[in-house]
Formats: sequence, C-alpha cells, structure tokens
Amino acid sequence: MQILSKLHLLGCSLAGLLMTACSNQPTAVANYEVVPMPLEISATQPSSFLLKNGVTVYYTAGNEKMKRNAEFLASYIKTQTGIELKVQEGEGGKGGILLQLGLANENPEAYQLKVDAGQVVIKAPSEAGVFYGIQTLRKAVDVSEGANIELPAVEINDQPRFGYRGMMLDVGRHFFSIDEIKTYIDMMALHNINRFHWHLSEDQGWRIEIKKYPKLTEIGSQRKETVIGHNSGKYDGKPYGGFYTQEQAKEIVAYAAERYITVIPEIDLPGHMQAALASYPELGCTGGPYEVWTQWGVSDNVLCAGNDQTIQFIKDVLAEIVEIFPSEYIHVGGDECPKDKWKTCPKCQARIKALGLKSDAKHTKEERLQSYVIHEAEAFLNSKGRKMIGWDETLEGGLAPNATVMSWQGEAGGIEAAKQHHDVIMTPNTYLYFDYYQSKDTETEPIAIGGYLPMARVYSYEPMPKGLTPEEQKHIVGVQANLWTEYMPEFKQVQYMVLPRMAALCESQWCAPEKKNYDTFLQRVSRLVDIYAKNGWNYATHIFDVMLDLTPNTETGTLDVTARTIDNAPVYYTLDGSEPTASSEKYTDVIKIDKPCTLRTVAIRPSGSSKITKDEISFSKSSMKPITMLQPINKQYEFTGATVLVDGMTGNRNYKTGRWIAFYTNDMEAVIDLKEPTEISSMTLHTCVEKGDWIFDTRGITVAVSDDNKTFKEVASESYPAMKESDPNQVYTHELKFDPVKTRYVKVKALSEQKIPSWHGGKGQPGFLFVDEIILN
Repeated sequence: MQILSKLHLLGCSLAGLLMTACSNQPTAVANYEVVPMPLEISATQPSSFLLKNGVTVYYTAGNEKMKRNAEFLASYIKTQTGIELKVQEGEGGKGGILLQLGLANENPEAYQLKVDAGQVVIKAPSEAGVFYGIQTLRKAVDVSEGANIELPAVEINDQPRFGYRGMMLDVGRHFFSIDEIKTYIDMMALHNINRFHWHLSEDQGWRIEIKKYPKLTEIGSQRKETVIGHNSGKYDGKPYGGFYTQEQAKEIVAYAAERYITVIPEIDLPGHMQAALASYPELGCTGGPYEVWTQWGVSDNVLCAGNDQTIQFIKDVLAEIVEIFPSEYIHVGGDECPKDKWKTCPKCQARIKALGLKSDAKHTKEERLQSYVIHEAEAFLNSKGRKMIGWDETLEGGLAPNATVMSWQGEAGGIEAAKQHHDVIMTPNTYLYFDYYQSKDTETEPIAIGGYLPMARVYSYEPMPKGLTPEEQKHIVGVQANLWTEYMPEFKQVQYMVLPRMAALCESQWCAPEKKNYDTFLQRVSRLVDIYAKNGWNYATHIFDVMLDLTPNTETGTLDVTARTIDNAPVYYTLDGSEPTASSEKYTDVIKIDKPCTLRTVAIRPSGSSKITKDEISFSKSSMKPITMLQPINKQYEFTGATVLVDGMTGNRNYKTGRWIAFYTNDMEAVIDLKEPTEISSMTLHTCVEKGDWIFDTRGITVAVSDDNKTFKEVASESYPAMKESDPNQVYTHELKFDPVKTRYVKVKALSEQKIPSWHGGKGQPGFLFVDEIILN
C-alpha cells in the first residue's frame, strides 16, 4: 500500500488555501495523515471530492445510531469549517457522503474510507466503526474556516490494535461538573478512545449516590477543607464537595454510549474508604470517629474485613452500581490498602483464623484477607453477569478467579497476571500517569504530584511486554492512561495535563507498532491542536518548545548542544542569561560550551514565541571528563547513563527528569579520568531524597585517587547516620575537603541505604540512592 504523501496533497499545508478554477471560494486540501495514524492509506486516482455547503450525508434507513453518526459528522464539519452539510436517510447517489454498514472485517471497530470525484463512502462492520471513520475524516479536514475542502481521492483501511482503549479520571480528590465530564468524553472521542474509567470513591470524597446508604453523599461527599500543596500541614479552610445523582450518572452513561464509549465505574475497596467510614464508622476496625480526609496520600483507615456488615455493604453498593452502569466491567480498586489496622483488629484476626489463612514466603495472612474481600466482591459481580477489574495489588494473596488486572506499578503485575492467564489492561505509571509533570522546568508548571512524563516518553510506550508467549500475549487486551487529580482543582488544568499527551496514548492504543514514528507524529499533532483550540480546550504547548540535546563531549571537553523544533521554526539563544529575542544569536549548528554559562533558547514563529528554555551550566575539573561506573546503575532510572554525573548540570527536586541516576541494592562507584595529572582538594556530590518513594540519602562517601587506574589511595571519607522521619525531602549537597593532591584518576563511592529504618513503611528493605553532579576542584 502506498502512503499518501504531502506531495500528493498538492504540497499544500493543511492551513494553506488554494483558489479553485471553478469558484472564487478558497479551498483547503485535506490531509489523511491524522492521529491516530491509519493502518493503510492508498492514493487511488488524481481526482478529488469537493466538500462544500449543501453536500448531503446519507445514513442507513431506520438506524438511529447511523443517523446520530451523520449528525456528528455534520456538526464536526460545521464547527471546523463553517460548511453546512445536509443529513438524509437512504443510500444516496453521487455527490454525497455515504455512511454504510456491511464491511467484511472481524474487528467491529474497523472501517474503510473511500473518496473519489463522485462521492465519499465510510463503511464498517458496525456503527462504532463508522464513527471512527468519521473521526478520521474530521481530523483530515481540520480547521479551515471560510473554505471549501478538497478531499483527494483515497482508500483508507483501518482498525484498532486493542479493543480496550481507556482513559481514567479521578473525581474523588476534585469534583467536576456534568458538563465538564461530557467535555472529557468529547476529548476521548476525538482520540478514538472507547472506555471511560470513572474513579468515583476516595478517602477525600465519595462521589456517587447510593440510595441504601444516603450518608455516603450526605457526609462522605464533603470535606471540611483541603491541604495546601504537597501535604504542607497548612489548609485552605474552605469546605469542598460534590456528588453525582444516579440520574446524572445515567446521563453520562448515555452521552458516552452515543460516542461508542463505555463508562466503567470504580468503587475502590477495601482501602481508600475513609469518606465511606466517615459516613458509616461501624464499617471500620476502630469504629471511628472518622472524617473525610483533608490531605493527600493513602489513609490507613480501611474497611474492616472481619465485619460481616462490611461484606454486605460492599454487595449493596455494587448492586446499585450495576443498575446505573451497564458496562461489562466493574472496577473494585484493590490498591494501596494498608494492613496496619487489620493486624491489631480482633474481628479481622478472627476472620483470618476462621478462614484458615496463613502467611508464607509470598503473602502475609493479611494480604490473603484482602484477597478474601476481593473474591467476595468478584463473586457478587459474576452473579450479576459482570466482570471485575482490579489494580495489580489484587494479585497479592492470590487473584480472584475471573478478574482482569490493571497493571499500574510498572508492567510486572500485568506480566504476572498474563502468565496466570488473566486478562490485563496495561496502564503503567512509568509511561501513562498524566498527573506527572510534562516539563523538567517544574517551577514554571502548575503544581503536580511529581514525576516526569514528556510526550516523547508517552509515545515510546509499547504495551506488549517482551517475554510473553503468543498465548500469553492474547491476555493483553487493552491500554489506558490515568489522571489523578489531587493537584487539579479546575477542569482547565485537567485538560492541560491530558492534552496533547492523549494523542500519544491513542497511537499506542490504536496503531500497529510499525506505523508509529515520533517525528511524523509531532507533525500530525501540530495540526490536531487546531481542533483543540477550536473547541476551547486548554492544552499544553511543550511540543512547540525548543528541543535540546546537551551531550558531554569527552574528546573536546565541551558540552555540545543541538536544538530543533517540530516545524523547523528558527531558534535563537543567549549564553549570558539574558532573554533571547529575534535579535539574539541564531542557532545554525552545534553549540560547543566550554565555560560556565546560562543557556536560554526560544523558537520564534509568526504566531508568537515559544516558552524560553533555561539551563544553568557549570564547569569544574571533572566536567565533560570520561567516567566509568564500577557498579551498575538501576535500569529504571539510568536515563543517559554515567555522563549525567559530569555534564555540568545539577538536577532539581524532580528525580525523574533525567538529571539524576539511581542505584538500588548496590552502591554508586565511579572513576573519573581527568585525562592528565590535575591538582584537586575537594569533591562535591549531590543526592536527591524523597523518602515517601523509598529514596534516601547516602550512608557514606569515600574519595580515592590513582595515577594508573589500578592502585587507589583514599584521601577522604565521611559516614552519615540513617535518616530520621523528620529529615526533609530535598537535594542534599555533600562536600568532602582534603589536602591538595595531584592525580589523574579519581574514584568516588557513595553508599546506598541497604536497610530502610523501622519508622518507614518500607522498613528493612533497600532504599534507592539518586546521585547527580560530581564536582572536583
């Protein structure tokens, strides 16, 4: 199959306008290379179809879904171009757009889009497939107000890779209106996403009406105030709340269904239940009193698994949930359930004894108790003809027999579940948590939970884990991204965090792997954002910023900087910290930096300037020198490797930006080659500490020197005590001074925390050590 090139599209950019020979009306040329990229695009003939006022969309007689599809298409085209299309029942004749069923394809969401001079035909095995053909046509047309649209002749054959293509929204931490939820669904539809995972219950708020338990919304939907920032200990003093009635939830279900999106509700149990316990304290191990939680994190107040009332509560709630939501799947959470209260609760311990639960090398008896609760929930859902989804913690204590696993803690849980022949939806936080920062420059971003997940990393995700057999691979049924909203009080911020990363997600969900190409994807997204703007959706603009590669060159001793933009917009830079403008130095080739400076860059376009990048670059005697690791870097946090330690740039509090490298179960040990005998008298090393993520400071540092890289002499060492709970999370600077010594090779060793202190949840386990910039002077 031949991919239709931009040359075939008359060399016209999507926004470009041509004057047709037969009319004074300007004409824009469609581009079928959209997001997600279709499987096959074939040019068929040189002719085109002219989309203009009065063209009729024909739909299958008597089919309400097809009628709605036709109305969607007419509405999309009018919004994006102003062109008024007619909608009419029947097969139609020449000169129209035909929506048809009957395509021979086993995948119900497949479609074929054929364009010639006489007509446009979208054909599929199901109405949903026709809808996705409409989305492709809509995105090919893009935003071209006041113009007719030339649709070049084409045949597109397309189908999704995965049947489950999900996007989650947490409304427990922050609540969003019915209209905002509908907008979220519209955003999903544009990206061919067909599952809306609606996270409806949390420690910080219960959001769905349950008629048998009215206090869940009377009490559980309201918190008295909200913590400011990252659990600062300060609160805003403002009551906060909201919930959806069952009728409102059904309205959302219907709205989504019209767009071929299934709503999957989540009631998270037995943890994340403090709002429910505030409403019905008798369901907790201590009996309360409890209050709806006002801070972020994971409360250790969970449902009492030894209480018969708890199991009945779960079944009663799920009974009403299945009446509201017709989805095949119901999500019961199962994640982050601390077992502390169960260990001391007489009822829970009695239940453990009655069930004969024992601890073993794989699972504690309390983990097996959680498995009992999840099994009870699943058995009830199965009795109602439904299937259960749970987060990957549901693997703890043994997985419920028919459960589907949502793998969020990386991919390990999904791989294990697939090997056990359970269906899996891949949603790893390392690639698909859209509450993570999009930029390294976190100071100019809205506050977020942490992490670093730029568009390129989202796009790089391959959902099919290597190492699974073909039979096991069949159990990887879907892909989903998640949005947790602790730091998103406004819907505009929700949109900013999701768009355009949702575009990268949808290519992993829809496209065959061989069709993915990040550079061409960026070109396609640069057109897609016009539709975002037209709909008034707030989106992040990072893809239009200058993309920099800063690479230490150990041969020349320089930091080599290359710059590019997605559209080849001109880049200007300064090295003195001043703001770059069009009159600054223009980037033409690699910038070789050999002394301390502040590098700032900007892309300047007719439509305006990009965000200005800023990198502080320092030089010491170790900068841009060869470095060798004697102990392995942790693969998950290896980034560009050892050169991070000598690139002249120091990381900030965000340890996932690529400016830090990590060590786990072993120490950091590196040898720096100064290339010639050099006098030094100090070594400075930075560590990043984030105790909640099991990241601790070093326990000790030694510095040794050598002339031959074989025999080393220790010149300095320091040891540090285990961290206390009160020690702050921050970047720590460790400087060791010693008598001046002339040497060529310097070995620096930093000891990692091998045994996390007893006050921590990870007590006894190894801690991560994150290290950056080794400075020798």
